[in-house]
Amino acid sequence: MQKLEINPYDLIINPHHLFDRQTLLLAAGNYSNGDFNEMTIGWGSIGTMWNKPFVEVVVRPTRFTYGFMEDYEDFTVSAFPSEYKKALSYLGTRSGRDGNKLAETDLSAISSQKVKSPSFEQAELTIECRTIYSADFDPTRFIDPTIEKNYPKKDYHRVYYGEIVAIFGTEKFSN
Repeated sequence: MQKLEINPYDLIINPHHLFDRQTLLLAAGNYSNGDFNEMTIGWGSIGTMWNKPFVEVVVRPTRFTYGFMEDYEDFTVSAFPSEYKKALSYLGTRSGRDGNKLAETDLSAISSQKVKSPSFEQAELTIECRTIYSADFDPTRFIDPTIEKNYPKKDYHRVYYGEIVAIFGTEKFSN
């Protein structure tokens, strides 16, 4: 599949579909030394903050990927064609603590162009990000009381903002 470099201002997506209907893969770490992990995500956003194009992702401290988000300065978010839904589901229900879960799928990690975290050969869209901000969710700040039901274990997410440094995708994501 041929991927083009896409200017963040020319990216064509339906953000609600991308985060809510299409399973995304978050990866953090260092591809070249094999120290990375990936997890599926369904919550996040894309937009502009501090005059920079950014992606926002959230990771619970109980997730194995959390340590990689903390230890490394960048991450990638990738979208895949629907035929990889089973592999993405597997990656979302297994922990990297238990072994190389990626090896159990038909997905292949590859070197990213501008960050150390991996990309994936089968992705139709990869957003490469440099972490510029993180903070823990504070449940005392939830104005909508129904949000709390997402945290029965009180394992509140840490939010990460990543400045978009590169986007690579198929023609359907380009202006």
